[in-house]
Amino acid sequence: MSSFDQMQRLGVALAIGLLVGLVRGWQDRDQAESQRVAGLRTYALSALMGGVSGVLTPLTTPLMVPLALAAYCAAMLVFFRLQAIAQENFSVTGLVAGLLTFVLGAYAVLGELEVAVAAAVASMVLLALRQPLHAWVQRISWIELRAVIILLAMSFLLLPLLPDRTFDPWQAINPAQIWLLAIIIAGISFVGYVAIRLMGENAGVLAASLAGGLASSTATTVTFSRMAKESPQAAPLLAGGILMAGATMFVRVLIVASVVNQSLLTPLLAPLLAPALIMALAGGWLLRRRAGREKPADIQLSNPFDLGTALKLAGLIALISLLSRLLNTWLGGGGVLALAAISGLADVDAITLSLSRMPAGDIAQATVVAGIAIVCAVNTLTKAGLAWTLGGRRLGIITGGVSLAAVLISGLLFLAPALP
Repeated sequence: MSSFDQMQRLGVALAIGLLVGLVRGWQDRDQAESQRVAGLRTYALSALMGGVSGVLTPLTTPLMVPLALAAYCAAMLVFFRLQAIAQENFSVTGLVAGLLTFVLGAYAVLGELEVAVAAAVASMVLLALRQPLHAWVQRISWIELRAVIILLAMSFLLLPLLPDRTFDPWQAINPAQIWLLAIIIAGISFVGYVAIRLMGENAGVLAASLAGGLASSTATTVTFSRMAKESPQAAPLLAGGILMAGATMFVRVLIVASVVNQSLLTPLLAPLLAPALIMALAGGWLLRRRAGREKPADIQLSNPFDLGTALKLAGLIALISLLSRLLNTWLGGGGVLALAAISGLADVDAITLSLSRMPAGDIAQATVVAGIAIVCAVNTLTKAGLAWTLGGRRLGIITGGVSLAAVLISGLLFLAPALP
């Protein structure tokens, strides 16, 4: 390592210490200087000490950093113990922050600079959010904590264990992708729960519907329909959220298809934007209408997410994927439109990507446009059926009426160029 590289890395180590010290010093700014064990200068010097230990490692012994860390830890323990006795403050955050600053300073010299800086920024954020995090922990309930634990277990424990490949003869069932879909469904349900609780009913439903529409409008429909079943008086508000998620889905499909195949933008523009506009206007009117009322909808938030519902819907999509693959095998190219219709019962993204990526010589552009329009129409009507089945008659009538009007307008605009 050249002298310039060493100076550069020591500079990064010093910057890391200054970042951590800035947050810690600001938090303890009301204390007298003699009452603080560590402040801005101490943390900056701690990181620089770690960096210098890293520089000395190839010149002395591989144990240089561990030995320096042990000496640093012993000294810090003595001073923090004296502070704890004098002030009856038994927080260990300052000690841990000091040790982490030293280690990051050493890693900035011996390891990857980007990783060291990213870890330092993450540490600074955690230290700065002390009050909000403590307040959040005090407000969280057991059912919410359980939801977070289950969601994290689904994402980081079970998902890596599942094979990311198909294992059936038709190459249709991918366990990792199906489980990822279950995670998305459960995650959207949790996001909706948190958004409504933190932002209020109207703003929360809007935020959850837009976020859900980007990930899975079907999962958003299932979530809001369950809420409507538990709180029938909130059906108009939740119908507005379902329609906003549906509008987002149309826009998302248009963007995905046109990015993959730019030639699809013009023929898909009107058939997809028109229904999106209709559903967005209707959904926005329902949300605004409910916001103008003095009495809130009083949505009952009994469960952040229903794991059983997520697994059932993921299983349904797996079944549809298998049937779609079989239909394509039996009918070949002539089954593309039928395949799009069946795929729309569960998902729009898979068939949209498949059709958009097909070479122009293998399939006509008109067939691709028709397939994408059909899958969006079928999916929209399917979600209206889910809303009726899971959320009740009132939710189904509102959602179904607007969805049917949007699909009819989309169909007319799609067929208009072919009319005499």
